[in-house]
Amino acid sequence: MTIAFDRRGSGPPLVLIHGIGHRWQAWQPVLDRLAEHHDVVAIDLPGFGASPVPVGGMPHGMAATVAAVGEVFADLGLDRPHVAGNSLGGAISLELAADGLAASATALSPAGFFTEAERRRALRILSRMRWSTFAPGVMMRPFLRSPRGRAVSFGPIVALPGQLEHDRAVGDALAMRRGKGFRAVVRASAGYAYAGTPACPVTVGWGERDHIFGVHQLDRARERLPQARHERLPGCGHVPMSDDPAAVARLILTTTGAVSA
Repeated sequence: MTIAFDRRGSGPPLVLIHGIGHRWQAWQPVLDRLAEHHDVVAIDLPGFGASPVPVGGMPHGMAATVAAVGEVFADLGLDRPHVAGNSLGGAISLELAADGLAASATALSPAGFFTEAERRRALRILSRMRWSTFAPGVMMRPFLRSPRGRAVSFGPIVALPGQLEHDRAVGDALAMRRGKGFRAVVRASAGYAYAGTPACPVTVGWGERDHIFGVHQLDRARERLPQARHERLPGCGHVPMSDDPAAVARLILTTTGAVSA
């Protein structure tokens, strides 16, 4: 399977998995910190970022998506890497752990702990964000140059959108616009709920200012994953890597065992 990825650092492998509509660059704020301890591979999921839709079409459903990511591991020579994911990527990370394909899993605001009403609400917000990216580039680029423009565009997913650099904001907007897998993932999400039982170290982190999946969903994660570590992330939104890179890196590195808690 052909995918785009960024690889840096050395040590035990760690794979980073983004959320719906995003790209591997979502992890840029923490990449260098993680690469001090790990061989870090940040991937673009099939149909997102610079990864094409697979020849046979998008994987349908979580099981097929996890199998596709497992193929990526094999192609890259990775045997049970540590994994960390955000949103959709968080759910994938937990499923990889439940299938015995991961040495540890860190899930940041993972999908799969919502009610059906909460799922629909989250997807409405994300779909509106995506439609807003179809504005002509001549309008979008100057709009995203201002802190207010970035707040309007990215406020639903990050608590501190004004901190996003202009080039990254434009790149993220274009990635959401061009994400050919978006609709397929939306359709496949209906009825999904996480029900796995990982046998490896697991940490679930949740931004206290998450407007996509509210932090109250952490309580459901705690019920379904009683052996996992669960942490609230103060001041963070749905994509906490952008809001508090140090806290997110610490969470991941303590889960992998690279640093002490």
